[in-house]
Amino acid sequence: MPRLDVTRLRLPTGPRADLALAGVVLVLAGVAEGQRLGPDWDATTSVIVSWLLAAAVCAALPLRRRRPVAVGWFTVLGTGVYHLLSTVDGPLVVIPIAALYALAAHGRIQAAVAMAAVMVIGVGAGVLAGTGDVNGTAVFMLTGWLVAVVALGGMRHGRVAYAEEEARLRATQERLRIAREVHDVIGHNMSMIHVQASSALHRLQKDPGQAQEALTAIKQGSKEGLKELRATLGVLRQVDEEAPTTPSPGLSRIDELVSSAARAGLDVRIEQSGTGSPLPAAVDLAAYRIVQESLTNAVRHSGARHVVVRFHHGDRALTLSVQDDGEGAPPAGHGVGSGIAGMRERARALGGTLNAGPGSAGGFVVRTRLPFSDHHEPIGGAVDDQDPAGG
Repeated sequence: MPRLDVTRLRLPTGPRADLALAGVVLVLAGVAEGQRLGPDWDATTSVIVSWLLAAAVCAALPLRRRRPVAVGWFTVLGTGVYHLLSTVDGPLVVIPIAALYALAAHGRIQAAVAMAAVMVIGVGAGVLAGTGDVNGTAVFMLTGWLVAVVALGGMRHGRVAYAEEEARLRATQERLRIAREVHDVIGHNMSMIHVQASSALHRLQKDPGQAQEALTAIKQGSKEGLKELRATLGVLRQVDEEAPTTPSPGLSRIDELVSSAARAGLDVRIEQSGTGSPLPAAVDLAAYRIVQESLTNAVRHSGARHVVVRFHHGDRALTLSVQDDGEGAPPAGHGVGSGIAGMRERARALGGTLNAGPGSAGGFVVRTRLPFSDHHEPIGGAVDDQDPAGG
């Protein structure tokens, strides 16, 4: 018999989690309302209306991602009306509590607090009116639950905001590093070209052979300089004043990304295969930055809880994929396009490719291939060994 691998069992996430929670609560509410049926299974108007309210509140939960505040208020008010009509204390209150947590986790603290206050005031009014369904202890417990739910949602929002700020700081450090790279590349290559050009002009008449060698060195140096500049300027966004002192990151420091993602509530698993030989610095840095941006997008936009990072180190290329279990494509207007464009620019600068989009099994997937042979074309076209005249 096949063995059950419990490590692969995962709770549903994203919209599937909302559907699962709504389905479970609806079943439990239906069972609770079944206690109100008569001996012949006769349903009164109150029972029918209670069932319809429970179904409407549960059906609204999966829509919270499109209209979070409207769905939150609907679930709060609908649950309040349900408890006024029903004589059983059903589990429908779980739905507005889940909506409150989602609002707080997305930074809508004021709306979440207002809804929690309405719930507490409504239950307290029921106690004062002497409905008999709840008492002061129930109000106190409900208040504690709501405060805890809103606080946990606020903590979640704070962790995500912290991760975003950390990502912005890393992006700033990367821009500074690129600016220094541009300065070093231009300074080194232009100095070399200047020396070789002076030598060629000096020896052009006396020793044409050495002048030709100098011109060949100028040609090769300018070619390498253009290649490096295309690779760095393609991802340059801004230049700041203070220069970073830390070394350029690479896949050897991917554990730092995993730790940072874990602080934002993201579970990251790394799977690697292939040879263990060192990667070229440009490929190593690009792979690190692509993983970094993918994890940042997963935290900020997809609502993912699990991410799998796979990379294979081949003989001539590094293939990399980052797959999460979130909501799929980021919604329009969230500013994620520039991040994907930046990753694609990095891949193209090395002659590679990058594709990003919804995965076949759900979630969002980023796949890239970064060659490290000496024959790929940098962005903007290859710089070959022939001069413009074809000679």
